[in-house]
Amino acid sequence: MSKTDTGSSRDQEDLGTAGSRLSTAPQEESAEESAAPAAFGAVGWARWFWRQLTSMRVALLLLLLLSLAAIPGSLIPQTGADASKVEDFRAAHRTLAPVYDKLGLFHVYSSVWFSAIYILLFVSLIGCIVPRTWQFAGQLRGRPPAAPQRLTRLPAYTTWRTRAEPEQVREAALALLAKRRFRTHVAGDAVAAEKGYLREVGNLVFHIALIVLLVAFASGQLYKSDGTKLMVEGDGFSNALPMYDDMKSGSLFRNDDLVPFSFDLKDFKGTYEASGPNRGTPRTFEAKIRYSVGAYGGQKPATIKVNAPLKIDDAKVYLVSHGYAPVITVRDGRGQVVFRDAVPLLPLDGNVTSNGVVKVMDGYRDARGRKDQLGFQAFFVPTFDPRSGTMLSQYPALVNPVLAVNAYHGDLGVNSGLPQSVYQLDKKHMTAFKDADGKLLKKLLKPGDTLTLPNGAGSLTFEKDVKEWAGFEIVQEPGGGWALGGAVAAILGLAGSLFIQRRRVWVRAVRGDDGVTVVEMAGLGRSESAKVPEELADLAGILYDRAPGAPGPDHDSSEVPAVPAEGAEK
Repeated sequence: MSKTDTGSSRDQEDLGTAGSRLSTAPQEESAEESAAPAAFGAVGWARWFWRQLTSMRVALLLLLLLSLAAIPGSLIPQTGADASKVEDFRAAHRTLAPVYDKLGLFHVYSSVWFSAIYILLFVSLIGCIVPRTWQFAGQLRGRPPAAPQRLTRLPAYTTWRTRAEPEQVREAALALLAKRRFRTHVAGDAVAAEKGYLREVGNLVFHIALIVLLVAFASGQLYKSDGTKLMVEGDGFSNALPMYDDMKSGSLFRNDDLVPFSFDLKDFKGTYEASGPNRGTPRTFEAKIRYSVGAYGGQKPATIKVNAPLKIDDAKVYLVSHGYAPVITVRDGRGQVVFRDAVPLLPLDGNVTSNGVVKVMDGYRDARGRKDQLGFQAFFVPTFDPRSGTMLSQYPALVNPVLAVNAYHGDLGVNSGLPQSVYQLDKKHMTAFKDADGKLLKKLLKPGDTLTLPNGAGSLTFEKDVKEWAGFEIVQEPGGGWALGGAVAAILGLAGSLFIQRRRVWVRAVRGDDGVTVVEMAGLGRSESAKVPEELADLAGILYDRAPGAPGPDHDSSEVPAVPAEGAEK
């Protein structure tokens, strides 16, 4: 081997040492190492599989697969979110539904294949982070590598001659670089400095934040609870399972996990635009409540608004809907009150045109004293316009309320053992009341009006009091705070790893053959960037002021002493 080849090999090794440990990223494997040899034993195969699983490309692939796997959960009805929609889908797609069942597409997030991707990604991230963290800790304990033998081969380089002593130049360089927050030390005849460790910190924080997000998401899904409750003004609620109208929870949720609190709905108020093109548009929705925490906590006032929930420990109480509940009184044939209550009706449009039913199940007797059951279909408009000729509200506020009712009697089906909605009337075993003309008995009632049933069967009165109801969603997700913190940390870590550049600077000062000190400065970054030459030029300018140039034997003293090497302009 020639001396030229030997020198070139040494230079390459020297430069490799100078650029080593600029990142904690694992080194790329060769084709032979990445392939799985047929001669592997069980231990070898396990080691090879672990290397592949903990590689960054596999982690990115698993992250992509997890994103793709979540798509069916957004497009296909999920049992945990809305079981009724799943049943509707089964009825409409009798061929496709069994296939979806076998693939677990009706419960994507708890399916075996989704959990497998989730767990593999979790293990892959941990396998990436642990060795990189250990390696980075070792770099923090160590020192920047010594200067290469030939600084001219680095991408950013400059040199000049000075009459200052080499020790003075190195001391000035140490002070300058330390002031610029470089980690510095003297290695032989040169000062070695390094900066930008926050890049690796940001990289590690980003990956750790992803693990926090995965854990928070998993715990939130496993231990969460999400229930709804419709409350009329004056009603109370205690955070116990029987009090909910509807409840969905995670697989590891227990009833004892519910945060103990209760509240009463004192008043609900909604305001709307009264005129202009936005007439009827909601302006404010406010539910005034009094709540207490624990069994013996004192009551406190609070106001729940849209997007401003009440927060109690891990639970949040959201205001999600509202409507009207006319107060209705029903009397039997003997004039006895058998029903008196505010009946919540469900809105059908933005002007709160509403419908619902009134069911009188117990205590009613007809004119002959026989037990019977009554059912009324109710249609309510808060602002009725007689000129329109339709039962459609013209404005969402209570301006001219009107209640339309139809009356039935018979078996409501509540004793059949089958569940039924309180907002629907099963008329299979019901008989409609008829008016004098033999038509369906119906009447428009204003507050205070009464519908008299035929043959002394009783009456229904629309009282002058119209209450409002509010729908609340009580959500309890234990991992919500951790998920938010993980997301913020991931963004900050990613920003740090993208915008902070790790770089090294070397300053060599040696005495030349003519007794004049030769100063060399060079910089190296993890990737090509204009910031390294710019920063090196700035540092060289300051150091040049402290160690002014001396003219060379063949140079005029007026020439600029700092000369960049080839490639410094990149």
